[in-house]
Amino acid sequence: MSEQTTRRTAVTSRREFLKKSAAAVSVTGLAIHQSAHAAGSDMLKIGLIGCGGRGTGAAKNALDADSNTELTALADVFPDRVERSLKLLGGEYGQRVKVPQDRQFVGFDAYQKLIDSGVDVVLLATPPAFRPVHMRAAVEAGKHVFAEKSFATDGTAQRSMIQSVELAKKKGLAIRSGLCFRFHPPHQEAIRRIHDGAIGDVLSLYVVRIGGSWGKYGLLESTGGRRPEGQSDLEWQLRNWYNFFWLSGGYMMDLGLHQVDEIAWIQREVPPVKCVASGGRQIPEYGNIYDHYDATFEYADGLLAVFKIRGWNGCHDEFRLEIVGSKGRASLTWSDAKIRGATEWAYKDRPRAMHQIEHDELFKALRAGNPPNDGDSMLKSNQMALMARESAHTGEQVTWEMAVHSQQNLMPPKLDWNMKLDVPPLTIPGITKFV
Repeated sequence: MSEQTTRRTAVTSRREFLKKSAAAVSVTGLAIHQSAHAAGSDMLKIGLIGCGGRGTGAAKNALDADSNTELTALADVFPDRVERSLKLLGGEYGQRVKVPQDRQFVGFDAYQKLIDSGVDVVLLATPPAFRPVHMRAAVEAGKHVFAEKSFATDGTAQRSMIQSVELAKKKGLAIRSGLCFRFHPPHQEAIRRIHDGAIGDVLSLYVVRIGGSWGKYGLLESTGGRRPEGQSDLEWQLRNWYNFFWLSGGYMMDLGLHQVDEIAWIQREVPPVKCVASGGRQIPEYGNIYDHYDATFEYADGLLAVFKIRGWNGCHDEFRLEIVGSKGRASLTWSDAKIRGATEWAYKDRPRAMHQIEHDELFKALRAGNPPNDGDSMLKSNQMALMARESAHTGEQVTWEMAVHSQQNLMPPKLDWNMKLDVPPLTIPGITKFV
């Protein structure tokens, strides 16, 4: 895309989008796009929106999941991302990647052009700030969706996503979430056994995910926070999106959401009544997100679920879930799971890649004519993560009802390549207010 064209391009604000789309919740009489229902041996056309590393990986997973699929369109705000993704995927999948120049879409409106290009399944892998707009457009167009986490970075976005999920249900469309631990064999089997009573009543949960500074931080750390000459505020932030609160939602909403989702899964999707959390930032020194959180969710029956996450180099690393029950205890790690007590069990197989399994199951269900919809569970987990994040950032105890009715909206009013887009300072607990 030329610089002149780029400078003319702007995106409608999410505030404007939500006003225009609020009436779309009513779907009486809406026609379902038949192209989205490809049972049997029909060719399924895949489109990828967001051509970074995770998006390219999701496209690979989708192509590996079903031999009768083709990648037919790519979209991103940056042409170099499209080119790199196309080169990688084309080199591996050859003729199954059919993305000519006129289906390589670039710019803020690229997502809509891709959706309108005749694809059946849309993979959403942009920075999370754009997820609600892209989800709504895909569902309204009758497309099945794979949505990478997170799904909403604030309360306003969360409500938009809830509307889109309900619309997808009414239209019989698939929504597969990127919360891949639900497809991790050792965790699947352990939690199935917990639900079947292997440890009795669940009494408490302790979940920890602490490790080094994640790779996405390095995009900004490697330059010492310096911006390449000629990059606008918006381009700099989009290319380093993980480090900026409005784009990523922060560490709790990204890596943290996986294990918050496992807490919700173990608790059979029953939401906590309140959350108290703390957090802050030690490293890196760039951007405006926290790099550690410690959250305690409290349930109506008094059960406490504690979750810790951090990303610090040179420190102790640990990943585990400890679920204590009235008749035993379950311990889950990256690749293992065991139960001790009244029932003794240990996972012994070598697990397959969970990222791949979630796509395998999606396309298998589509072929069977049973589109899965993960929307309710993924958004309950997203709401829990928002509770924890906002408790940490404000210093307040945040209830489920407070989180559900939050009016927070992190999206800038309007985006333009030449706009001045300052980076807000870090939130300060006790001073920053819950919205």
